[in-house]
Amino acid sequence: MTIPAYPLTWPDGWGRLKSFQRKRATFTRNKRELTISDAVTRVREELGRMSIRDDDLVVSTNLELRMDGWPKSGQREPADPGAAVYWRDKAKNTRCMAIDRYDRVADNLAAIAATLDAMRAIERHGGAEILNRAFTGFTAIEHEVKTQWHETLQVAAHASTNDVRLSYRRLRSAFHPDNAMSSGDADRFIQVQDAWVTFCKERGIND
Repeated sequence: MTIPAYPLTWPDGWGRLKSFQRKRATFTRNKRELTISDAVTRVREELGRMSIRDDDLVVSTNLELRMDGWPKSGQREPADPGAAVYWRDKAKNTRCMAIDRYDRVADNLAAIAATLDAMRAIERHGGAEILNRAFTGFTAIEHEVKTQWHETLQVAAHASTNDVRLSYRRLRSAFHPDNAMSSGDADRFIQVQDAWVTFCKERGIND
């Protein structure tokens, strides 16, 4: 799949929560907070039970990646802790599930894993067709973004990759919620991140 694991690629048409609407989760492992590794393992195990291989799976977050392509533990929590998981089913349809309900990436990934487990329970109780219809609702469809990436990133559509990258970094810093100088803007920060992902897809950049 061409969907980038970093930064977060949020599925088009899915709503987003404001930062103040997010809350602390209660997911734990051995009575301690989940690490990113713990949460990714849960997602992989749940999809593995659906016969989804790692090669057909992308875990997309705003966390930098390990050498093997999975999100790296031990990082500072990003301003946007949302998580999205994309996979190809047996029929080669691309499915996705995304959650940003909680204030930690690990907890949003754990919530995705828990949701997958709950949906598999439908199949275990004889509702295979219901499950298929449910997952059909999670089909990943790429739509044109309402605002063009170059408008969000404040550059010309034909701007060089270097100019776009510089503008992206400037805006990302300016709107970062932890920016004390400007008070930040979580919504604009997310828009800038999404615009950068769209730009990279359009230009074929793996960044």
